[in-house]
Amino acid sequence: MRSINFVVLGEQTIANDFGKKGTVTDLTVYDRKESDIIRTWVVPNGFPEKIQPLLQAINISEYVIFYVASLDRYTGEQILALDMLKKKDGIISHSYEVDENRLNSMIKGTVLQNYKRVNSPDIKEELAKLPPILKDGSVQIVVDHCFDVKGVGTVVLGKVLQGTVNQYDNLMHLPSGADVMVKSIQMHDDDVKQAVCPARVGLSLKGIKPDEVGRGDIITSDKSLEVKSEIEFDFKQSPFYKGEVSVNQMCLVSVGLQIKAAKFSSVSPVKLTLDKPIICRKNDICLLVKPESTTIRVIGSGKIN
Repeated sequence: MRSINFVVLGEQTIANDFGKKGTVTDLTVYDRKESDIIRTWVVPNGFPEKIQPLLQAINISEYVIFYVASLDRYTGEQILALDMLKKKDGIISHSYEVDENRLNSMIKGTVLQNYKRVNSPDIKEELAKLPPILKDGSVQIVVDHCFDVKGVGTVVLGKVLQGTVNQYDNLMHLPSGADVMVKSIQMHDDDVKQAVCPARVGLSLKGIKPDEVGRGDIITSDKSLEVKSEIEFDFKQSPFYKGEVSVNQMCLVSVGLQIKAAKFSSVSPVKLTLDKPIICRKNDICLLVKPESTTIRVIGSGKIN
């Protein structure tokens, strides 16, 4: 069974045509199984009220579907986030009301410039042509939802970022370091013995309680991942963010699906002290946001040293 994961941006309601609605929180998940491929679409319905779901939905996907229905600051935020997170594979379309020349100027010089241009009636046909993107290595599963299921215990929903997970695997939960065992695996509501990257999975876990698991946590056998309370990175401020950065200033840090409160402990080089530890490795993309900003909320980004 192969898997493909999309994020749906812009006019989010187009996802209703793609698959069956599943989990609904600030992220809504749709999926569809056709022959031997499961396609999943994640919609950041908590955006634009909050910017966090946007970053998490982008980070969980391999491909972008961006249907632009208006050219406002939120469209600008989505373009900025996609570019800073280096999401290079996608489809872009727009409604008749959108000025194409103005859209072209907004995406000029960004990763979106190379997205495939598609008329909106043809989006479904185009996304069916996109191939699965596999990644080998020690298994890593990122968690986006966790539940306490009566009679089952701790169940997490997430995506296999790399490698293969098997039933009865003994793995590690990060950031806690706790040992966990995979009791069972589900894909598209079917029990399976094994799931391969980039499968979307439900895992029943032994060895950890639901309140000990949060969005962005990693279930893994990968010893190269680090858990840090301070990070240094090659920060580049967004030209659209008009504020200054200064020592002791607060912000939110986004790495993968993790979003943590942080404080600038240094600005040259940029170092951040985190309220809670973050799971990372060298060269992971780190994006900084200021949720209370009344204009663009993305401060800038960089790679972790």
